Amino acid sequence: MTLEASLGHVFRDSALLERALTHASASATASNERLEFLGDRVLGLVIAEKLHNLYPDAPEGALALKFNALARGEACAAAADDAGLADHVILAASEAASGGRRKGAILAGVCEAVIAALYIDGGFEVARAFIERYWANAFASLSDDLRDAKTTLQEWAQGRTRGPRDAPVYRLVGREGPDHAPRFAVEVSIAGQGAEIGQGSSKREAEQAAARAMLARLQP
Repeated sequence: MTLEASLGHVFRDSALLERALTHASASATASNERLEFLGDRVLGLVIAEKLHNLYPDAPEGALALKFNALARGEACAAAADDAGLADHVILAASEAASGGRRKGAILAGVCEAVIAALYIDGGFEVARAFIERYWANAFASLSDDLRDAKTTLQEWAQGRTRGPRDAPVYRLVGREGPDHAPRFAVEVSIAGQGAEIGQGSSKREAEQAAARAMLARLQP
């Protein structure tokens, strides 16, 4: 299957798609960062609208939790993987050699940039169709219990430990990307339980992702 077949759209402007696939390591002046900025907003609108229609009785807080689960970087990276974008990302040789095609932050950014390219070249409905196709599994797997992961992990730790020294500890371990679209990596650790790392577009989002990863291991 060709990339355009996977995307569900034949581009009139092929240069636009090429730019959407170009990581900043390959070109500082013609990278996908501006498209990533736009695509993030298009994605957010589609997800918010779909949640609003799917859950007509849900309060704003519950919708926000579901939104965060669907719009976070991990969800975008998974969609990029499903759409086969990794093989088409344009990277500097050094970034490609270091495994850049499998880095979640890069895949998430490319996915958002491709959404923007679809929106510009084909219109909102084309972008919406792509999102609904590659977020279908994420929507289907939404849990009715999407409590704050940090709070849940804190409660787990309090229920099984004896003092504050055993509470979850969060530590910023990485930051990459431009100022307008940064990606953070945060490590959470609990004494005697090891550590997990989460990524996100803010420190808070990365902390939540790390807490979810820890919970997934502790409470499979």
